[in-house]
Amino acid sequence: MRHGVAVEAGPDWPNDADRPLTDQGRARVRQIAAGLLALDVQPDEILTSPFVRTRETADLVAEAFARQPRVTPSAALAPGVRPLDALNALGKYARRKQLLLVGHMPGIGALAARLVGARRALAFKKGAVCCVEIDTLPPSGPGHVQWFIPPKTLRRLGRTG
Repeated sequence: MRHGVAVEAGPDWPNDADRPLTDQGRARVRQIAAGLLALDVQPDEILTSPFVRTRETADLVAEAFARQPRVTPSAALAPGVRPLDALNALGKYARRKQLLLVGHMPGIGALAARLVGARRALAFKKGAVCCVEIDTLPPSGPGHVQWFIPPKTLRRLGRTG
């Protein structure tokens, strides 16, 4: 998952890691979380970049579930981490059945591409979620995209689910 809409970078936010979600971003992430519930998604744990906007996104998604998954910051999902390094670092979560990773572009797109054996990063809009099935973590071969849903569709599912 890519984080929700955050405040713009600029003089008010000189440190990119500190930029929070906007009010609209928080509202949309709540709707996206409702869409994930409608799809019967139930992560065992949510791993998130340590940046504020990704942590806020992860926390809002976790709050939507009756059985709230633990939210764990992981430097492996921070901007600039190479996909192979991220996968190796995430290997310690191999026993989890369903992980939700919350990150940034282009990293989350490059990581998803690596998981499915694609050459180019997948394009994630803010709030988009891609479900990839893999055999183990790190994977021994390419995984399979189960679904890749843009945020607008997830929000719509959340309103009807």
